[in-house]
Amino acid sequence: MKSNNKTSRRNFLKNTASVSAVTTAVVSSVVSPYFFSSEQPVRAEAPSGRVRIGCIGVGSLGRPEATAFSRIADVAAISDVDTSHMEEALAPHEKIGIVRDNKITPPDKIKDYRNILDRKDIDTVCIVTPDHWHVKIAVEALQAGKHVFCQKPLTLTVEEGQLIRNACKKYNRVFQVGTQQRTDFRRHFLNAVILIQKGLIGNIKNILCHIDGSPSCAAIPKAQSPETLDFEKWLGQAPLVDYIATESQHKERQNYWPRNSRTHYEFRWWYEYSGGKFTDWGAHHVDIALWAINQNNAGQGPISFNPISVEHPVPFKEGYPTINNQYNTATKFDIECKFENGIVMNIVSHSKVGNGILFTGEKGRIHVSRGHLNGKPVEDLKGDLSEYIKEEDYIKAYNGQKPEGHKQNFISCIKNGGLPISDVVTHVQAMNVCHLAAIAARLGREIKWDPKNEKAGDKQTQSFIARERRKGYDIPVV
Repeated sequence: MKSNNKTSRRNFLKNTASVSAVTTAVVSSVVSPYFFSSEQPVRAEAPSGRVRIGCIGVGSLGRPEATAFSRIADVAAISDVDTSHMEEALAPHEKIGIVRDNKITPPDKIKDYRNILDRKDIDTVCIVTPDHWHVKIAVEALQAGKHVFCQKPLTLTVEEGQLIRNACKKYNRVFQVGTQQRTDFRRHFLNAVILIQKGLIGNIKNILCHIDGSPSCAAIPKAQSPETLDFEKWLGQAPLVDYIATESQHKERQNYWPRNSRTHYEFRWWYEYSGGKFTDWGAHHVDIALWAINQNNAGQGPISFNPISVEHPVPFKEGYPTINNQYNTATKFDIECKFENGIVMNIVSHSKVGNGILFTGEKGRIHVSRGHLNGKPVEDLKGDLSEYIKEEDYIKAYNGQKPEGHKQNFISCIKNGGLPISDVVTHVQAMNVCHLAAIAARLGREIKWDPKNEKAGDKQTQSFIARERRKGYDIPVV
């Protein structure tokens, strides 16, 4: 790292990240997360004061993330194991890159993400890879002194949650998890959390998290891996297997997104790389549910997981799929999760109320989704939530900072210090619940869990808490 008599911008950002944030102003609306509309640029900020970021993973979700960050930060480099993704990410030159002399210089294309971590001119990384790569890259980025924005779900296993928590504690960098549902600009979820915590419906008895089910598919044939894709590198820690794929969904992009495959968007439907809907949507709704009932800190969470009903698209034996050329995550399920305080939460694929979270308390029920917040207790307020929710409640939810968009909150924490709204500790708690629900579904029986010590009640369940990683793809142990 170069040094001189003046504090470098990179060191300034690192040093200020440890300073407590002081909120002097409050905005009345929250900037929208990516799944509603684009975040607005910070136009008053000079290019020289912008955080410099490297984007690792620029596929179907990584590209819009890179573009969104380019409005509030300088995107210095992009990386992907599929070169076609990098080419597509670079296509909108006017939206992505580094601002120099009022012109945008496109980011560097770097196939090996480790070369981004080695760059001294990059302060921050945005990780939008398949789930089984998240923690390895995140830990290595923290070790390299980078601040980290990583898309959900952050972890593949309970053990990975322990590894990333330890790394965050040791390296003390700003880490925002991409659960943008926490900063929904309509504030449906944030309002639901505050209303429940303030007792609008009394003590909570039951929670229903409707997260939908995974798709199924017919047998997928072996195929030639696209020339643009380094499939062995894409597999990473997962077992080495044949590339399989059917025809592309997009005829004009034959190598980009196969209709059925193990790679790219479809990795979600394989336990080898993800957790199906348990982790895909569970990372959102289970997170909000735990937040609302104050069960999202280390040592908290359910003590048992009982699969009331489960359907997988392929046969399972002792928790593992017996067919390896079809999607294998659960298509239908109802997992009953019991807390020590008596609350019962069901994580389901189907329900009468639809996708969202239904909270049942002593004084009534409310249902929250990305489209609405309703229920008689809310309707009785006639649109005026001021009796229960004050502006300071939003600031408290944002860990003492002004409410703002998810990415801007991340950048603000880098510059001013403070804890992002979606921190690693609370996210890991939500992910542990999602992983354990998936384990119960795979085993087809009730499992016991000790949340304080993070230990399972039997040897077979405990064997699913971690998994063997392919040689050469170990995660650094901190």
